[in-house]
Amino acid sequence: MKFSLSWLRRYLDTDASVDAICDALNAIGLEVEGVEDPAAKLSGFRVAKVLTAARHPDADKLQVLTVDTGQGEPLQVVCGAPNARAGLVGVLGLPGAVVPANGMQLKKSAIRGVESNGMMCSTRELELGEDHDGIIELPADAPIGTPFADYRGVDPVIEVAITPNRPDCMGVYGIARDLAAKKLGELKPVAEAHLETPFACPVEIRTDDPQGCPAFYGRVIRGVRNGPSPQWLQDLLQSAGQRPISALVDATNYIMLSYGRPAHAYDLAKLTGAVVARRAVDGEQVTALNGKTYALDSEMTVIADQAGVHDIAGIMGGEHSGCEDTTTDVLLEIAYFDPARIARTGRKLNLTSDARGRFERGIDPGFLDKGLELLTALILELCGGEPSEVVRAGAAPTTPKTVHFDPALTEKLGGVTVSPQRQQAILESLGFGVVAEEAGFDKAWIVTVPGWRPDIDGAPDLVEEVVRIHGLDEVKSVPLPREDGVARPTATSAQRLERRVRRAAAARGLQEAVTWSFLPTPEAAHFADGPVWTLANPISEDMKAMRPSLLPGLLSAARRNLDRGAGSLRLFELGRRYLRGDAGASDERLTLGLVLAGEKAPRGWSSGKAVPFDAFDAKAEAMALLADAGAPTDKLQVMGDAGPQFHPGQSGTLRLGPKTVLARFGMLHPATAKLFDIDGPVALAEVFLDAIPARKAASGFARVAYAPPALQAVSRDFAFLVPATLPAGDLVRVVQGADKANIVAARLFDDFRGAGVPEGQKSLAVEVTLQPGDKSYGEADLKAIADKVTAAAAKLGATLRG
Repeated sequence: MKFSLSWLRRYLDTDASVDAICDALNAIGLEVEGVEDPAAKLSGFRVAKVLTAARHPDADKLQVLTVDTGQGEPLQVVCGAPNARAGLVGVLGLPGAVVPANGMQLKKSAIRGVESNGMMCSTRELELGEDHDGIIELPADAPIGTPFADYRGVDPVIEVAITPNRPDCMGVYGIARDLAAKKLGELKPVAEAHLETPFACPVEIRTDDPQGCPAFYGRVIRGVRNGPSPQWLQDLLQSAGQRPISALVDATNYIMLSYGRPAHAYDLAKLTGAVVARRAVDGEQVTALNGKTYALDSEMTVIADQAGVHDIAGIMGGEHSGCEDTTTDVLLEIAYFDPARIARTGRKLNLTSDARGRFERGIDPGFLDKGLELLTALILELCGGEPSEVVRAGAAPTTPKTVHFDPALTEKLGGVTVSPQRQQAILESLGFGVVAEEAGFDKAWIVTVPGWRPDIDGAPDLVEEVVRIHGLDEVKSVPLPREDGVARPTATSAQRLERRVRRAAAARGLQEAVTWSFLPTPEAAHFADGPVWTLANPISEDMKAMRPSLLPGLLSAARRNLDRGAGSLRLFELGRRYLRGDAGASDERLTLGLVLAGEKAPRGWSSGKAVPFDAFDAKAEAMALLADAGAPTDKLQVMGDAGPQFHPGQSGTLRLGPKTVLARFGMLHPATAKLFDIDGPVALAEVFLDAIPARKAASGFARVAYAPPALQAVSRDFAFLVPATLPAGDLVRVVQGADKANIVAARLFDDFRGAGVPEGQKSLAVEVTLQPGDKSYGEADLKAIADKVTAAAAKLGATLRG
């Protein structure tokens, strides 16, 4: 919300400086985002008079002017404006001044061989309008030599961030009311308009959608003269960032920005029959004032006549019924729309406007008549004409809300002592009505909430109002109580798991990435096993779907880095993926994704070529991170079916049994690489931390201190002939489980295929580590263990090599 100091002073009688006003705004919760001083931009520009104008000796479209600046000798200026002439009073930019429109610093220079000491300026160059056809023409009696900023009377512009719960401050008058409550000045009453209405409204006005539009008021003004609005109004609108359009349109914008009360003016000649607030028909279309055509549905409220829709109610008017310079008769519309309906319509159409921002927050339903009278009076002042009687269709919900309030709550909830009399004064200055209940003035009040404060629901909200006006700096800081001794840990098991895994990944040389939780729909669908979550009101169309996997974001990050010359990438991200749960509920899963791209090792004298990453690198990282996460990695099985995003034959899954998938890994499928525009091999893995089984609850017994074995471990090697299709991990797992009392580890150390190995088979050599207990092994003991190992391997079709 932007407004000039002079606009604020229209409603607040104050002599406070801009700094004092900004300090007060920040103190009462209306955060000042910035202050702009237009006078600073106009420094170096003066009111000047053209004394003579002669043709440039070396250019047909240039003139050489002699300009009186009121500061000594006249200056010579070269100018190309068609309206430059002797006797014209305009604005001269002196050397050293900076042109606001383009940032160019003026200096003395020669133009086609003729010296020029500055520049006569146009409206657009000084960012005071769009006119660029000629230089500014001021009245003949404008004081020559006066700084243009002083002559124009520009004043500072304040920008305030308005939170969604304060619709009353979406107008300058509401901000003035808050400042008056802060004792920064006296709030001026809303002006009364005493209008004569000599004729009945010739247009039927009604509402056929009482839920979406409970109240629809209107009147006709005939005989208006539209055109540019006066300079004072254009200046105010420009200070708020609005572009002046015409007197009729500017009047509606002025009432909206002043009082937070949107309204609309229709060209009566473009309307046919009754004007009705109704539900739209599915498929109905309207071209809005922004030039775009919108398809409507039956959940939207529109303003229409017999010919069709003219207005997306509460959001934006239609292009074909807007006011033009030729407009002579207008229909003014002012209505109360359901805030939820306006918000849903705006989200569906992806359409924002100043009106929508106010209606969906909540407009004062009691300001319909007053707002229409103010708008009518302003149009009569600017454009003339005569108004009809008001037609009122429906009624706004004006039953006041009341709150039972105990003034003692302010100290209890707000931590500050404020006398009941001071609390009453604060609330009444904000527009609340305060009446004591029978229990007594100091104990219980009935507070009537004004219509412009829909955010007030109960007594705590009133405490907030009292405290922010009384002064948040009056609330003393009180430390939280702390128990003696060492504080108990507060991190949950999930938080501890995240910290542990994140540190483990970083310790392994992986670099953490943080990507968006939203994805383009095609990328999300490519990695989803089912329907994806899509947002009704996304940040952008390219970030519409919730990610079903962390890999798309990491692949996009990898592509950006590779495109910028990164040679080797080892990225990981720890976050949540979003799936559709039972009955459409959101199912969030803690997951770790990693991508290995580029060179695993650079080229060198020993290897020659650079070594790329492969599927085993991704598997090794996944196994290591699962181990750090506490997963039983010794029981994991490697199975296929990592998903269509992975390369078949170069990918797999790590599982506990056939159903519990803890991770998937492998090389990126060429089709997926093409979708993400990535060249070269990419290894990737996804670790499903939520699938790791929880550890059993610790028993009540104390942990036994670690004691190393008394006897030295023994190792034995076994070489087996197995089918070529048998995964080596299956053999290792079976061997290790052959005798759990004695075998503490099993490790594959050789995979051989060639001479001496039958066709269709391979030789796998496994090192088995045995740990004796209370006595050393004898030959019989070792033979018994070896028999168990060979018997277990035989179940997989393995035989000992001779």
